[in-house]
Amino acid sequence: MTRSYVWMLAFLAAVWGASYLFIKVAVDEIEPAAMIFFRLVVAGCLLLPVLLARSGVRAGLRELRGAVRPGFVLGTINAAIPFTLIAWGEKHIDSGIAAIANAVVPLFVVLLAIRFRPSERTSGPRLAGLLLGLVGVAVLAGAQPEGGWWAVAGTLAVVAAGLSYACGSLYGQLRVAETSGTVLATASMLCGALVLAPVAAFQLPHELPGWRAIASVVALTVLGTAVAQLVLFRMLRLHGSARTSLVTYLLPPTALLYGVLLLDERLSLAALAGLALILPGVALGSGALRLRRESPA
Repeated sequence: MTRSYVWMLAFLAAVWGASYLFIKVAVDEIEPAAMIFFRLVVAGCLLLPVLLARSGVRAGLRELRGAVRPGFVLGTINAAIPFTLIAWGEKHIDSGIAAIANAVVPLFVVLLAIRFRPSERTSGPRLAGLLLGLVGVAVLAGAQPEGGWWAVAGTLAVVAAGLSYACGSLYGQLRVAETSGTVLATASMLCGALVLAPVAAFQLPHELPGWRAIASVVALTVLGTAVAQLVLFRMLRLHGSARTSLVTYLLPPTALLYGVLLLDERLSLAALAGLALILPGVALGSGALRLRRESPA
């Protein structure tokens, strides 16, 4: 484990954990699609000068044109869809609950790898981990009974976002070997905004949101999207999707801490139980935790 990996992991955990906080604050005044559209447009515009400064204007634009197809794929499955699902989910559940629900990303990575990679093997511990994670999601779906079926729907929306992220993680790992991470990040943000534009057009706010909502979207855009995308694709290139997805272990406790301290969210037993089931399930399912077999005497 290199020092750069630890620093990148810690940075992503801090800013993505805070992203759930920023979304929760902003979504009270800004509809999900409009908020995410702004997030993607501004992030893409911030990343574009970085790309042009690194590669030169002509070369940078040429690289960007060559990345349109993967940009649309990643912009859809790794940005527009999951970002919007999480934002919609947080209209109905606490930010900490959303972070725990989204911790299933590595489980979906494993399931997809088993399905589409013939070399990927299943084992008893892996299957047990997948089952444990699913039970954790079921427990988590009832963590806010006062929210009724809307809370269940919000939790499942965030879980669905995890599946979308997993698809994006595997696809991004394939493409990052061929295309610069900066190019992919820029293309995916701008293309994701184009995908979301028709929906966002119907959700634009009728009046200027308050300063807390605006500040939250700005922080979410700059730190949680633009800068985080650069770090994410560098991690994918250097360490692969499996090790990169381990950041999801750190997001739930980080987001829970932010929510409790800054939003006065209640830490329920159901949320802790869901966390206690999902994280070991992810560890077993992804192979990060291996059960030792006792050798016969």
